[in-house]
Amino acid sequence: MNSAAANQPAATRLRLRITATAESIVRGGHPWLFADSIHELNRAGQLGELAVIFDRKDKFLAVGLFDPDSPIRVRILHAGKPATIDAAWWQARLEQALARRRDLFDAQTTGYRLIHGESDGWPGGVLDRYESTLVLKIYTASWLPRLDEILALFKDTIPLERIVLRLSRNIQAVAEKQFQLRDGQILFGASPEGAVIFSENGVRFEADVVRGQKTGFFLDQRENRREVETLARGRRVLNAFSFSGGFSVYAARGGAKSVTDLDISAHALESAKRNFALNQNFPGVAACRHETVQADTFAWLEKNADQFDLIVLDPPSLAKRATEREGAIRAYERLNSLGIARLARDGILVAGSCSAHVSALEFFDAVRHAALKSGRQFTELKTLQHPPDHPAGFKEAEYLKVIYLQFTT
Repeated sequence: MNSAAANQPAATRLRLRITATAESIVRGGHPWLFADSIHELNRAGQLGELAVIFDRKDKFLAVGLFDPDSPIRVRILHAGKPATIDAAWWQARLEQALARRRDLFDAQTTGYRLIHGESDGWPGGVLDRYESTLVLKIYTASWLPRLDEILALFKDTIPLERIVLRLSRNIQAVAEKQFQLRDGQILFGASPEGAVIFSENGVRFEADVVRGQKTGFFLDQRENRREVETLARGRRVLNAFSFSGGFSVYAARGGAKSVTDLDISAHALESAKRNFALNQNFPGVAACRHETVQADTFAWLEKNADQFDLIVLDPPSLAKRATEREGAIRAYERLNSLGIARLARDGILVAGSCSAHVSALEFFDAVRHAALKSGRQFTELKTLQHPPDHPAGFKEAEYLKVIYLQFTT
């Protein structure tokens, strides 16, 4: 992947100098350089070109992808000693990401993350596999000018049938206007006929790779779904914010007596029904009573008096920006208080958060506080965070956390 900037004479490459504080942050391995940390550019930078960052002694510090319109002005690709960012470099970077996952999954799992953004050295981009379909989701417009080169690299390295492009909302307008690219576009191969079916630990799920949330499924909760399966035997299970019923199918396979999917989206609940239908070959799923309820989870938990033996509370992010952090912590405590009130004796609460602006300690403490306020006796079984195909290489990447509590009274 030869970049235009790499082929330019050194005198015309985009050169940046940054503040002393930013130098320390970059040296520490952080992959973002913010606009207000730059105090000198040799010229105006173009979207997607390589920006070479120098320290106060005019020595090479790092190189990254430049975005003139983003608060994150440079996404760091490489720091330390100078390196040539060419096709061989990109090939090696891709192979490193694939090698990290080579021994993680067997043939029973055909849906997982191949590239996890900054933590795999591909800042602002993720690549997920669903069987032979790859879904590339990009969060920074700086990848858009390089898309053809990226696709060629993927096609040459990874066996695939198609590649689907997903775009974060903040870059959809520039993608359409400047590059004629849209969210859900098929970049290679034929359009899928409906959802793509993939396997996870032998369980079959559908992924709406063209229009669904994230890249079509929440692959990051794989380990927690497997954990719920081990806890579900003989239990009445409530899966709140259920989306397409991933936790529920696992609970049923694990021998749950009944499973209730609760979500505000009728579309998500229909997907949950189809996922149950896909797994009728498992005796537990075939025997499990499956119910769907379309409602707001907070309101339903407040009004409904039903008791459950295992409750999964895995809401969408309650803090999409830093200013929402304190309100989100209060909301997590309230939500889990409502859930605890619906738990029967010896019931298990599985509480999750995907809010990067709320730390693991803050979230776990909010759930523990809700448990203490209930006045019930409880035992903390475990906490889990990121699965190995979703590594968190810096603080802002640490979003996923789940805590398990069992109430003995």
